[in-house]
Amino acid sequence: VHVLRVCLFFQMMLPLSQLTNALHSLKNSATASVQTLHRDLTPEYNSVLKEPNVSLRDLGLSEMRVSQLDELVSRLLPTPLPEEPLALPSVWRTSHLSSVSFFHNKHGTLLGPLIWVQSRGFKTLRSKTRRTESGYDGAVESEPYTPAFMKGLFQRDKGLEVQSLNQLLKQRNLPDNQQEAFKTGFTEGFMRSQAFTQRTQDSLRRTRLILLVLLLLGIYGLSRTPFLSVRFRTTSGLDSAVDPIQMKNVTFEHVKGVEEAKNELQDVVEFLKNPQKFTVLGGKLPKGILLVGPPGTGKTLLARAVAGEADVPFYYASGSEFDEMFVGVGASRIRNLFKEAKANAPCVIFIDELDSVGGKRIESPMHPYSRQTINQLLAEMDGFKPNEGVIVVGATNFAEALDSALVRPGRFDMQVTVPRPDVKGRTEILNWYLSKIKVDPAVDAEIIARGTVGFSGAELENLVNQAALKAAVDEKEMVTMKDLEFAKDKILMGPERRSVEIDKKNKTITAYHESGHAIVAYFTKDAMPINKATIMPRGPTLGHVSLLPENDRWSETRAQLLAQMDVSMGGRVAEELIFGDDYITTGASSDFDGATKIAKMMVTRFGMSDKLGVMTYTDITKQSPETQAAVEQEVRILLKDSYERAKNILKTYSTEHKKLADALLRYETLDAKEIQMVLEGKSLDH
Repeated sequence: VHVLRVCLFFQMMLPLSQLTNALHSLKNSATASVQTLHRDLTPEYNSVLKEPNVSLRDLGLSEMRVSQLDELVSRLLPTPLPEEPLALPSVWRTSHLSSVSFFHNKHGTLLGPLIWVQSRGFKTLRSKTRRTESGYDGAVESEPYTPAFMKGLFQRDKGLEVQSLNQLLKQRNLPDNQQEAFKTGFTEGFMRSQAFTQRTQDSLRRTRLILLVLLLLGIYGLSRTPFLSVRFRTTSGLDSAVDPIQMKNVTFEHVKGVEEAKNELQDVVEFLKNPQKFTVLGGKLPKGILLVGPPGTGKTLLARAVAGEADVPFYYASGSEFDEMFVGVGASRIRNLFKEAKANAPCVIFIDELDSVGGKRIESPMHPYSRQTINQLLAEMDGFKPNEGVIVVGATNFAEALDSALVRPGRFDMQVTVPRPDVKGRTEILNWYLSKIKVDPAVDAEIIARGTVGFSGAELENLVNQAALKAAVDEKEMVTMKDLEFAKDKILMGPERRSVEIDKKNKTITAYHESGHAIVAYFTKDAMPINKATIMPRGPTLGHVSLLPENDRWSETRAQLLAQMDVSMGGRVAEELIFGDDYITTGASSDFDGATKIAKMMVTRFGMSDKLGVMTYTDITKQSPETQAAVEQEVRILLKDSYERAKNILKTYSTEHKKLADALLRYETLDAKEIQMVLEGKSLDH
């Protein structure tokens, strides 16, 4: 449009022939440039760069003179720009409309400020590779496109050129006397900057290391958090493959003191070894055996013996392994356990501490899914799917807490009680553990067994171990009877208190007190035999007299109960007779507690009172005031009679009483034989 306006302007102002000649020359020059460009470009651009077909006659400039045309061209067209070398072809190219003018886009030259075309910034991917020749004088290709955010990373502005120190001194024109100071200051500053940079880099490294460690710890903590680590959790135990346990080094020969339980489990072993022997008559193998007994009596040892005796796979699990905070984990583990066991039937599954998984089910809105584990156990033991050949052995010391559906026949068909061993069983257990240590041949395990009433197998093992440690401390070559007695007293009454300094008066009172117990026990018909008397402080007591029953007492007579009361009263009676009523001590409080408890049991539980008869009174506080007064009166009469009997014995045998007290003051500890020698008037050879 601008060109046409210029043409019309000159047409009115100049002769038409001059303008025609000038534009004709301009046309020839432009046509030559276009032809040169046409040869270098690919055919796809030829349609854009065709030679124009417009003549000067058509424009009305054919009558313009040549001089006028030259002047017009010099005024219209600026000096041509120097040619630039052609850039190498790139993958991206710039649109031809991105130059400053239309004429420059079309012909490769600039038409001054007459035409202004907006630059377009988009890039297009080249479809073909252009060949570059030295003759091409077109526009220069732009650089490959780089995003703005990448320029800061890959393109850096070139900084100032590095200068030497001498050049810097020359530029500053420093005098000679200041050049050395400048160099020194420059060097110091450079070194300080290097040190600061090094410290900064070290600090950054440490910071990065600390952050990395904290990040790893945080990730580990999240993985251990129950609510965030479900997908990272690798459940162990019964979620994976369950392997049977081989326990061939433990047999029934290692189990002592529980013969009845051994016999029951030996039948189970026979079931497993030869099932046809029992099924030929139509019987079925038992599904479960429940071992019930106090802690330490050998329930787990019996299960190990079953594993050692029976040549079948043996799977062990603890009740706590099924207890998880995640819903369904316990039931899943039980399914895996029984699935593995069924695949290897016949086999034995032993679940220790069964009460932790088989407790009574309760209705609790706080734990609506708490019954899934025991329900799965009930279904696996006796549910719709049969599990022939899988025998479950459970052990618990809290049978009252088990669910009633779990202990019924069909799940646990047999319930085997594993009680505390009797004197025979304790003797066998002691001999078994004594055979594993160096022991004196004079040691009598039966005497120790008689003095350890109520001890379990684990407690007897501990007793033997304590005796062995005591002998090792004393640098003995073997364990003696005294070591075993020491260990028994330590377990029953606590360690000795040899560091306690007791004056002679208190020690004398203690000696007469303990000898009073011993004299009453020795001269009372139905009292238990004396085992030992000592005035060595042990635990809370300053001395004691131990009595040994000849056999385990399953029941006690009225005479035996009264004899126990008389022995308990002997200590206070001795203090009263020797030192007077004003010098009795508080040492008999525990004796009175034991005597009062026996008297109350005789009146309220055992029916041994003529006045109250055979009626039992479980809770005295709930009885009428008259009944309570009657019970108290009967108990008081029993205690008073016992006190009088003990006083009569000590008055009768006052000489033996004094001899025994003097022996205790001298030797501190006397056993049964030594007490007998003192009472018979024989001297002790120590």
